[in-house]
Amino acid sequence: MTRLAIRCALLLSAAACVGCAERADTRGEPHETADAFVERVNREMAEQARELAAAAFTYATYINPDTEFLNAKANDRYLEYFTRAVEQAKAYEGEQLDPTAARALHLLKLGVAAPAPKDPQKRAQLSALSSKMEGMYGAAKYCPEGPESCKGQTELTQIMAESRNFEELLEAWTGWHSTARPMREDYAQFVALANEGARELGFADLGAMWRSNYDMPPDDFTKEAARLWDQVQPLYGALHCYVRDKLQDTYGENRVPNGKPIPAHLLGNMWAQQWAEIYPLVEPYKGVLDLDVTSALKRQKYDAVRITQSAESFYVSLGFPKLPQTFWERSLLTEPKDRDVQCHASAWHMDANEDVRIKQCIEPTQDELMTVYHELGHVYYYLMYKDQPYLFQGGAHDGFHEAIGDTVNLSMTPSYLHQIGLIGPVKQSYEATINQQMKIALDKIAFLPFGKLIDEWRWKVFSGEVTPESYNTAWWQLREQYQGVSAPVARSEEDFDPGAKYHIPANTPYTRYFLSYILQFQFHRALCEAAGHQGPLHECSVYGNEAAGQRFREMLAAGQSEPWQDTLEKLTGTRTMDASAITDYFAPLMTWLEEQNQGRQCGW
Repeated sequence: MTRLAIRCALLLSAAACVGCAERADTRGEPHETADAFVERVNREMAEQARELAAAAFTYATYINPDTEFLNAKANDRYLEYFTRAVEQAKAYEGEQLDPTAARALHLLKLGVAAPAPKDPQKRAQLSALSSKMEGMYGAAKYCPEGPESCKGQTELTQIMAESRNFEELLEAWTGWHSTARPMREDYAQFVALANEGARELGFADLGAMWRSNYDMPPDDFTKEAARLWDQVQPLYGALHCYVRDKLQDTYGENRVPNGKPIPAHLLGNMWAQQWAEIYPLVEPYKGVLDLDVTSALKRQKYDAVRITQSAESFYVSLGFPKLPQTFWERSLLTEPKDRDVQCHASAWHMDANEDVRIKQCIEPTQDELMTVYHELGHVYYYLMYKDQPYLFQGGAHDGFHEAIGDTVNLSMTPSYLHQIGLIGPVKQSYEATINQQMKIALDKIAFLPFGKLIDEWRWKVFSGEVTPESYNTAWWQLREQYQGVSAPVARSEEDFDPGAKYHIPANTPYTRYFLSYILQFQFHRALCEAAGHQGPLHECSVYGNEAAGQRFREMLAAGQSEPWQDTLEKLTGTRTMDASAITDYFAPLMTWLEEQNQGRQCGW
């Protein structure tokens, strides 16, 4: 569960007292002003935050029938409280409100990712389905030959990252995706209930509600997301063409044909969302730049704590405080052997103050290292805005929250990695630059279409355009349309491949990640300017620069207290999300890819 998910749960608690007092007495005289209502809601949320977050964290780190039952019951209460709170807030509609109170009430209305219907039985059913699907995902295992042969997500994703055996990759891919089949019917029921709750709040469906959370009308946001994708699609297309050609060298043209989508199990990642693990197969200039960070981590015996300390040191170099001691005492950094946990990495704000944690089954790989730096971006965001009223304790929009740690990732340049001893001496050359950019593009650019299509699929599901009878078909249509990847074996509507991705059963909105991959480059460019960087954008690292750190901290401290356009302008000088920083950053690679792809049959 991400920090946003916890915040959504905590929003529900505010109505524990909200439901106890009516807006007006029998004579029609108001009991409290809108400002007083908001102040009380903020106070009650903060007071109850630790108890509510603790229940969710316990479930995520101790998956068993008891914690599932307790989590479901807690969610049911939260949803009841949320419904009452929103009903009370409606009494202030049409009044001339202070802008701060008006914003707080708007955010309250959008405070859960899946609002429940008013009907108590339906609300309880929604809570039970939510807990059940998260539990199914967290405990899922592929057992081809009985219990002794079982492999969980960690083992299967490791195979996807390391193996180059076509059949072994195929088995790992099909094995994990088979674990999602049982939740298909549950998901369809969940969609119907959540849609009913969203409509009771005045939205067309749950997707429209999600798109209303960006300080613009939902339809305008749909166009905005399409505009941003159009800016980056040419670079993705060039990368796809080059990678497909290189995969042919390993697996043969019969398995990776020209002009066709790439089989999804060959890209080093269970979901083909990031391709960094296949870098050795596509490395432009062999041996020019030592970028094998994974080998260095293993050779130098980096464990989970040391990896996390490395990430902390980066933030501290920018002027951020050291992490509280409770972070080290209460976070889950490794996968326990004695129980099931949700290994999906997430950051947690437990008490609206300084109890911050991460949950991640950390392995000594470059991907895991980058993920820890990312998760600490959330953690430091929490610490920077902890003095805001509770309803404003969030990212300027959810894409901001995801972009913070990834902005720091962009400063993990070869010079920085050499400085901390994870790669050898840096030799500046054209070849080294292309290698470096390829490595980053396999992570950042490869992700962009996946980041967009997850919610596009859900928007269609929520609106009814995609029905349960065509869940899987529509999923693979979008995978092929945007990513140019295909299922490696025939799929049918007996499968539920969307459910093999954590964010679907957890009902976590995903467009935030797409937006974050745009914003992080804007943030990086602004921070590099603040640091006085001279030279190409891709060579900039703000490590150790307190001037950049001060700009960063000032933006984070605002939280969600103002429209994101205002917050963006303070850091970048513009009020518009813009992918031009991506094209600036990857200009050398784009030119190189265009040269390499001459004569190739690109597209799919």
